[in-house]
Amino acid sequence: MLELSITFNKYVAMKACRVHITGASGAGTTSLSRALAQSWSVPCHDTDDFYWQPVEPAFSQKRSEAERLELMQRLFLPRKAWILSGSLMGWGDILKPHFDAVVFLQLDPAIRLKRLRDREIKRFGRDALEKGGTRNAQHEAFMRWAAGYDDPAFAGRSLANHEAWFDDLDCRILRLDSALPVDQLVSRILAA
Repeated sequence: MLELSITFNKYVAMKACRVHITGASGAGTTSLSRALAQSWSVPCHDTDDFYWQPVEPAFSQKRSEAERLELMQRLFLPRKAWILSGSLMGWGDILKPHFDAVVFLQLDPAIRLKRLRDREIKRFGRDALEKGGTRNAQHEAFMRWAAGYDDPAFAGRSLANHEAWFDDLDCRILRLDSALPVDQLVSRILAA
């Protein structure tokens, strides 16, 4: 199990505020975000909902950066409290001053990649992902991309890039092992 560490830049107990929950794909950011949002009764959003156009096939057409940020501004940024899951490194850096806290989820890569495979099967069906299936090429490319997270030389979303991204945050950062059950993760955030 990964070690729990908390970096405090503000010394108050965690109450409903503006929280960004991030980590590698498959680390559980969406599940934790929904649970925390329910606990606080605040809106919950996922960066994928802004990054991708709502078209079929899913995750095939990106929105422009300006459109993503405009949607976020219109839908939730001005509120006093919200939860945002996913990753916006690079394209959403302008949002950093809005965060009261960032929760960084880490998970053993083998467990994380298994979660992703299971999620893809549930979302698209096993037949679509297998060789010759309608989503096989996209699935294989996605899994290669997701596996790159722990490679320090990987140019996309990676542990090294996340660590560098945290350097200029001016808010508390909570680092949690997402192998823990979601209710325990929520409790740790609320107690922080």
